[in-house]
Amino acid sequence: MPGAQPKRCSWVNGDDQLMRDYHDREWGVPTHDDRTHFEFLVLEAAQAGLSWSIVLKKRDGYRRAFSQFDPEKVARYSAARIDKLTAEPGIIRNRLKIAAAVKNARAFLAVQKEYGSFDAYCWQFVDGRPRQNRWNSPGQIPATTAESDAFSRELKRRGFSFVGSTVIYAHMQAVGMVNDHLIDCYRYRDVRRLGTPT
Repeated sequence: MPGAQPKRCSWVNGDDQLMRDYHDREWGVPTHDDRTHFEFLVLEAAQAGLSWSIVLKKRDGYRRAFSQFDPEKVARYSAARIDKLTAEPGIIRNRLKIAAAVKNARAFLAVQKEYGSFDAYCWQFVDGRPRQNRWNSPGQIPATTAESDAFSRELKRRGFSFVGSTVIYAHMQAVGMVNDHLIDCYRYRDVRRLGTPT
């Protein structure tokens, strides 16, 4: 049938182009780029208590407000800069979340210094390879796992904020540490192939 949409994970609203694009191009794709990791840490912390759709609509605003997600620049933000960001309409104006992004940038740099990259640090929680799940329905997808519990605990120990296990599992899904596309989703096999060592 002309114009028929491919089968997607059920959390994607067919009318929301940003959500469709995010699902089709990014979600579950293994990434090894530190700036992308930092971006998702900021966005997922911002999303706590809100819908991901709201955060995606403000993503460009976050890019402008947080120096294109450059952790070195964000780590230098002053209290005055944080105050200014609480009045920035392009982002979620929650002072605790904004201050956490700055604090997390500093902790992020410390991890980079110790491990060479944040990427090397975080992928160790899945032994360097994506977990390939086989879910038939959204109800089977967990909110947390033993790996996200361990990852979250370690981040908190290192001074990160807004990194509870649920937020961190969302991070793991976003950066492809786990493949949680449903098996009848058209992206499932593509993402699975991306996570297979060559």
